[in-house]
Amino acid sequence: MPPSVSVTAASTPVRADAVVVGVRRTKDGPRLAEGAEQIDAALGGRLHDALRSVGATGRPDEVHKIPTLGLADFPLVVATGVGDGAAPDTVHAVAPETARRAAGAALRGLTDQRRVHIALDARAGALAEGALLGAYAFTAYKSAPAKQNLRTVTIAGPTSARAEVKRAVVVAAAVAATRDLVNTPPNDLYPETFATRAKAIADEQGLAVEVLDEKALRRRGFGGVLGVGQGSARPPRLVRISYRPAKAKAHLALVGKGITFDTGGINLKTANLTWMKSDMGGAAAVVNAVAAIAALKLPVTVTATVPMAENMPSGTSYRPSDVLTMYGGRTVEVGDTDAEGRLILADAIVRAAEDSPDYLIEASTLTGAQLVSLGPRVIGAMGEPDWRDRVVAAGTAAGEAAWAMPLPEELRAGLDSPVADLVNVPGERWGGMLVAGRFLAEFVPEGLPWVHLDIAGPAYNQGGPRDYTPKGGTGAAVRTIVAAAESLAR
Repeated sequence: MPPSVSVTAASTPVRADAVVVGVRRTKDGPRLAEGAEQIDAALGGRLHDALRSVGATGRPDEVHKIPTLGLADFPLVVATGVGDGAAPDTVHAVAPETARRAAGAALRGLTDQRRVHIALDARAGALAEGALLGAYAFTAYKSAPAKQNLRTVTIAGPTSARAEVKRAVVVAAAVAATRDLVNTPPNDLYPETFATRAKAIADEQGLAVEVLDEKALRRRGFGGVLGVGQGSARPPRLVRISYRPAKAKAHLALVGKGITFDTGGINLKTANLTWMKSDMGGAAAVVNAVAAIAALKLPVTVTATVPMAENMPSGTSYRPSDVLTMYGGRTVEVGDTDAEGRLILADAIVRAAEDSPDYLIEASTLTGAQLVSLGPRVIGAMGEPDWRDRVVAAGTAAGEAAWAMPLPEELRAGLDSPVADLVNVPGERWGGMLVAGRFLAEFVPEGLPWVHLDIAGPAYNQGGPRDYTPKGGTGAAVRTIVAAAESLAR
C-alpha cells in the first residue's frame, strides 16, 4: 500500500522518523533551500555545518542522511539536492519538476522509515507526486521482498494546497499502476489477462467496459489486430473503456498500443528482447489515465480503445508480403512483421474515430528510432500541429519531457504498395519514427486534431533508478494524458 500524504502548517511541530530538506548548489558551497528554517532552528542552527561535513553539494539526485543525535524530535535529516534553484515558479522558491525529483530521490531511500516529513518551499502537489513515485517498488515476484515501512508523508504547506495533493495522489496511483503492468512478466500478462486487469481498473471507477475476444474481432473486421496476434497461442483482445460525465466540455479519444511481448515475429529481433514486455506501455498508460481522469471527475468525455496482442513467430504467424484488411476496409502489405504496433494501432484509431471525438491522443512504444532520435527520456510527439503542441506543453508542465516532431509529406510516398493500399514499412530505413507517424496519419479522419506519442524509450528505464524514476516501467504518458484532459476541462 502506498503511504498516506497530507499537508501540515509550517509552524506545526515536526514529529517524524525522517525530515527531508532541500540543498542548493552555490558557488560558495551547499546552502539550505527555502523551507528548512524551522528544521535548522530545531537543531540549533547546526545543519549548514552538517551539510559540509557529509560532503553535500546540492547536486540534483544527491541525497545525504544526517543523524540528529537526539537534538530534535526527529532522528534523521535527509538532505536532497535541488541544484542551483533556477526557474522557480511565481509563488515558491523551488520549481515543480525540481521539487518532484528532489522528493523522489529522497523517498527512494526512505521506505524503511514509517513517518517522513518534507520541509521544502515548493508546490505541495509536486512534492507529494515525487514522494509517492520515488517510494514505488515492484515486489510482486520477490519471495522475500524488502519490508516497506513507510506509512505517512507530511508536507509543510498551507491548507489551500490540500486539493493539489489530492490530485497528486490520484495521478501517482495511476502512474504506479501503469508501472505494475509494464513490470509484470509476459507469462502472466498476455492479451487475455491484460484485458481482465484493464477491466478491473475501469470497474473500480464505475466505467463502461467492452472486451472483444478473437471471435468478436474477426466478426467486426479488425484485421490488423488479428494478423499480428495470429502467431501466438494466446489470442488478441481489444478493450474499450468509456467515461461519460454530465456536462462534458469536450470528447477526448485515447488509443494505446498493447503488444504484451514483441519477438518481432517472423522478422525476429536479434537483441534487447528482455525488455520487450514493455511494448504494452502505451496501453497501460491509456487504461490508467482514463481511470485517473474519472477519479478526478474531470468534465471531459473519454473513450479509450486499447488493442492487445502478442507478436510471436510460429507456423501460424503473419508473414512479410501478407496483405491485411484493416478495420474500415483499407489494405496493408506487411513489409516487416516487427512493425506490428502500427498495424494494431491503425485498427484502433479508425474505431476510436467512429465515436466522433473532438481530440485524439495515441500513446505507444512504437519505434527504436525514437530512442536514436531523442534518447531514452524524451517523448516524440507528432500529429496536428496545434493539438500536438498543446499536449506537449501540458505534458512538459506535468514533468514529462516531450519534443514536437514533423510529419514530412515526402515520407508518404514510401508507404505506397504495388499490391495493397499501403505497406507498413518503406524500403529505406531513414526517419523511422516519422515514417511510423506518417503511417498512422493515414488512418486519422481529416479534421480530427490528433497526436501520436512515441514513448519507446521513456516507458522503460533500462538504467539505474534516478529521482522519482525506478529501473523498469516508468508509467510514461499517464501524466501527459491527464494534463491534456485537464486543459480541455478548463
